[in-house]
Amino acid sequence: MKTGFNQKTVLITGASSGIGKALAMNLLEQGAQVVICGRDEIKLNEFASLVNNDPNLLIVKADVSIEDDCKVFIEKAVERFGKIDVLINNAGISMRALFQDVDLKVLKQSMDINFWGTVYCSKYALPYILKTKGSIAGISSIAGYKGLPCRTGYSSSKFAMQGFLESLRIELLHQGVNVLWISPGFVASNIRNTALNASGTAQTETPLDESKLMSAEECASRILNAILQRKRSVIMSTQGKLTVWMNKFFPKFVDSQVYKHFVNEPDSPLKL
Repeated sequence: MKTGFNQKTVLITGASSGIGKALAMNLLEQGAQVVICGRDEIKLNEFASLVNNDPNLLIVKADVSIEDDCKVFIEKAVERFGKIDVLINNAGISMRALFQDVDLKVLKQSMDINFWGTVYCSKYALPYILKTKGSIAGISSIAGYKGLPCRTGYSSSKFAMQGFLESLRIELLHQGVNVLWISPGFVASNIRNTALNASGTAQTETPLDESKLMSAEECASRILNAILQRKRSVIMSTQGKLTVWMNKFFPKFVDSQVYKHFVNEPDSPLKL
């Protein structure tokens, strides 16, 4: 199968599992030249083996919270393929703890990965994307539209990401580059298992029934369609669309509904 991304060079951060991995697999099937990065070199190599070391795949071990790692990620992509058509800022981390209990390093780590990782990679990729009149995408969340309880660090980082991408979009409005963010809703992935608790360690379990959520593969397909169509933003879930719309007109009511939703999570930190 070769379609809209055939011969396009696409960079994906945080691609060792979940949505990022599904994006990479889909793109390789379409004939794209794919460059992925992640912190877990073992998982990255496992993915390379899974696709039989496809010559269209380049893996780079990188931590997007480190500016130099992001710079090297971009440089290696250009060195290998000579251009960049699309950058997908997918790397992210979540957290789950009351602000009154959380170690502030958890909020800093959330910002370093979710926001600064997007900024660093976009900064170094932009000169090449300007040449191809390509796209910069950010994988965001409804948490970037509505503050969520016990996710102060996560919501803050996603609000910041969306503000950055919107500003960048307007700066580039007449230069042929598309900038968008996508808010998938709840997707079966590893992000809740690796979400940080109050002390900054992974909670190792998810409060949701992952089997009932959208698959990473379906999510990846929708993200790529949005990029091809050069959308401005996409909210995938009906619940997310309703939340964003109602919050514009009935914010106090939405506050109460969001509280009710999250207080009923298994082992919710909101429960007294």
